[in-house]
Amino acid sequence: MCRFYEPTAGQILINGVDYRERSLAWLQSQLGIVLQTPHLFKGTVRENIRYGRLDATDAEVEAAAVMVNAHEFINQMEQGYDSQVGEGGNRLSTGQRQLLSFARALLANPQLFVMDEATSSIDTETEQLIQRGLETMFTGRISFVIAHRLSTIRGADRILVITKGRIEECGTHEELLRSRGHYYDLYTSQFRREREEAVLEATPAD
Repeated sequence: MCRFYEPTAGQILINGVDYRERSLAWLQSQLGIVLQTPHLFKGTVRENIRYGRLDATDAEVEAAAVMVNAHEFINQMEQGYDSQVGEGGNRLSTGQRQLLSFARALLANPQLFVMDEATSSIDTETEQLIQRGLETMFTGRISFVIAHRLSTIRGADRILVITKGRIEECGTHEELLRSRGHYYDLYTSQFRREREEAVLEATPAD
């Protein structure tokens, strides 16, 4: 989809147009990508978000942070948006770095959004913040979400379960649960594990 590789068969259509008929510059300018390991540059919070669109105003940068639920933790930093993130963002937690990468992607206002395992290495509390931000990011966009943490994709219009490179199941969250196939097994086991972890966290130590 990002055109790192050309299709070996068939077509990839974006709004009905084969993407090979569009320029690579057009495609790249319409893509927003958030990966499993977010990369930040040495500099301030504001500079890292603004990298998504270099001509963005301070107000637009902060609006993007608000929409992905990053604004609160940024304001709690000593210098707010002017705080240094450190080399590679090492002054921030993984979840905070990921929220900034979401804000950066949203600021670019892409038509196409790709999220590749972006919630796999964050805690449940941060994931809930990101989930609310994702609702904003996905609205009005073509979005592809690759995830093993299935809570990330419950609201998708279509879920593809891929096993050994082949599509095993396809449908909405509700349809796949009703079919009681591989997706059902994965989802129920994850839900059970998350519930057990929540109980352990809530249990006071002796």
